[in-house]
Amino acid sequence: MIAPPPSLPTLFLDRSLGRIKAPALLRQAGLAVVTLAEHYGMPADEGIEDVTWLQDTARLGWIAFMKDERIRRRPAEKEAVRRNGARCFYFTRGDLRTEVYVERILANLDGIARACAEPGPMIYVVHPHRIERMSF
Repeated sequence: MIAPPPSLPTLFLDRSLGRIKAPALLRQAGLAVVTLAEHYGMPADEGIEDVTWLQDTARLGWIAFMKDERIRRRPAEKEAVRRNGARCFYFTRGDLRTEVYVERILANLDGIARACAEPGPMIYVVHPHRIERMSF
């Protein structure tokens, strides 16, 4: 197990990253993780709008991970990120194995923690060995 940076906030996983495998692997690595299904309950999680969980995760100080890069292009979601100071990280490809998403998060923990030391709003893309701040 790697030691996560002490300043790393709780990771919130959108439904796109799954309910079981990704959170389990990240928890095995010592990270604090909450999934959309855990936070809102099932089956209520299926109907939660992006703007709602963006607002809620920002209020709780969590950082959000998702596969949906359109979050920075849709007007309502962009406004929710800006208005609430959300801190978001996404993957540009939605067709990778769960283990690959987890590997990318773990490979970038220090950079993610450094980015999260700043207040939101922010949206980053998570590459294999770096993160990149995106405009929105």
